[in-house]
Amino acid sequence: MPPAVEFQSVSFSYENPIVVEKATFIIQAGDFVSIIGPNGGGKTTLLKLMLGILKPNHGSIRLFGRSPRLNCSKVGYTPQFLSVDFNFPLSVLDVVLMGRIRTGFLPSHLWYTQEDRNAAWRSLEILQLRDFAEIPFRNLSGGQRQRVLIARALCGEPEILLLDEPTNNIDAPSEQILFDILTELNKTMTIVMVSHDIGFVSQCVKNVICVNRTVAVHSVSAMNGQTIHDLYGQHGMKLVLHDHF
Repeated sequence: MPPAVEFQSVSFSYENPIVVEKATFIIQAGDFVSIIGPNGGGKTTLLKLMLGILKPNHGSIRLFGRSPRLNCSKVGYTPQFLSVDFNFPLSVLDVVLMGRIRTGFLPSHLWYTQEDRNAAWRSLEILQLRDFAEIPFRNLSGGQRQRVLIARALCGEPEILLLDEPTNNIDAPSEQILFDILTELNKTMTIVMVSHDIGFVSQCVKNVICVNRTVAVHSVSAMNGQTIHDLYGQHGMKLVLHDHF
């Protein structure tokens, strides 16, 4: 099997300055990787390059051996920010079913099939949200909304899950639930997660991609205070390292 993600000398800039410079790394199928780095360092840009939303100025990207645009059906994605009109009466099930919409479909083809609905119910079961299916999305807590968005990503039955800051604005109990779910999901799929939460990262991931324009890959056990200082400076985050690996 080819690597889940392969970057070869990838550079990207929106205009100036360069956001990602000569990034070369491999994420193997079945890995659980976290992307960490300071704000504006290029973390979300890396995800968008993997998705094929952005094209590199230089270098090449392969997703399971092909261009990301050709393999987009294998990707589930949860963005950092969600633009939702909370006055619109969407139920949890409605949101999860959106994961079955495929790019390029005409509106007349967007009726959900029974297969779509079965996939949505499976995703809700995995994320421990089955009893929330008919509840308005706007009524959920931050942690519950985050799990709904992950269920939406899973509904498309991806082989790789890309998560942008999934622990933002959730409390400790919700974070523990999310940790348990992601650990279980990693048994059957590759997971790439952007996060500032080093304590959370160190518990569940196998490798860490450190991004601050340039890119370096470390095992989680190699993360230490100096690595964090190099990324974030002397006012960087508190490092909590759990040697589970």
